[in-house]
Amino acid sequence: MDPLIITVAPVGAEVMPEQTPHLPVTPAQLGETARACRAAGASIVHVHCRNDDGTNTHAVERFRQAYDAIRAASDLIVQFSTGGAIGMTPHQRAGPLALRPEMATLTCGTVNFGDDIFENSFPIMRGIAAAMRANDVAVELEIFDLGHLSNAKLLAKEGAIELPAHVDFVLGVPGGLEASVEHLVDCVRALPAGCTWSVAGIGRMQLPLAMVAIAMGGHVRVGLEDNLYYEKGRLARNDELVARVARIAAELGRPVATPDEARRILKLRTAAV
Repeated sequence: MDPLIITVAPVGAEVMPEQTPHLPVTPAQLGETARACRAAGASIVHVHCRNDDGTNTHAVERFRQAYDAIRAASDLIVQFSTGGAIGMTPHQRAGPLALRPEMATLTCGTVNFGDDIFENSFPIMRGIAAAMRANDVAVELEIFDLGHLSNAKLLAKEGAIELPAHVDFVLGVPGGLEASVEHLVDCVRALPAGCTWSVAGIGRMQLPLAMVAIAMGGHVRVGLEDNLYYEKGRLARNDELVARVARIAAELGRPVATPDEARRILKLRTAAV
C-alpha cells in the first residue's frame, strides 16, 4: 500500500462559529490550523473561506490571504473547494482557481443537501473543469452518490477531465449516498482503473469509514467540515481528528504520507503561487 494521505477539511461551508469554538474562520486561524494538522500527520488541507463574521465567501482575495497564511505555516498541499456554499454562482465558485492552487475539487453531480440542492449540472461541471485546466490545477473528483462516478466517466469521455484522477467519496450527507462500509466497497469497485481514492464519512461515520479505508489501501479525509465531535459529547479540534487517524494507521502498520510523498502519489506539480 502507498503511505496514507490524510486530508483535513477544517471549516467547510455549513458549520457556524456558534457551533464550536474550534472553527478556523480567519486566514490567520487557517494558517495555525494548517501548522497543527501538519504536525499531527496531515498531507492536504481542503480550503473553504469565511468572512470574519463566519459567513461564507468565495472572494479571490480572501482565498489569496488564506493560501498565503497556510503556505507560511506549512508545506501542506493546498486544495481549494469549488463547491463553495449553496447559492453561489459557478463563476464565484471557480474564481479562486486563478490563484493556481495545486489541487481543487470538482463535484460530479447535483445532490440534495439537507433541505437545499447543491447544483452541479453538466454545464456547471464543464465550466469549472475548464477553469481548472486553464490554470493547471489538479482535480479531485467529489462523489456524493454512485451516479456521480458515471458522470465523471462521461466528462472524461468528452475530454473535460482526465482519468485516472484522485476521487473523494463523501458519504453520509442527507440526500446523498448513506455512509456505510457496504456503500464504500461498492464505490471503490466502480472506480475507473488507476484512480486513487479517499473517503469522507459524515458525522459519527467519519472514524469507522476512515479505519476501513486505511485497511483497504485508500486514503482519508477528516475535519470539522464533516464532523464536529471527537467522541459523543466532546467537540473536536481538527488536529485531534488528524492525529487519531495517523495513530490508527501506525497501529495497522501503514505509514502516513508527508505532503511531498502525497505529491508523488497524486502526481502533482509544484505550487506556483
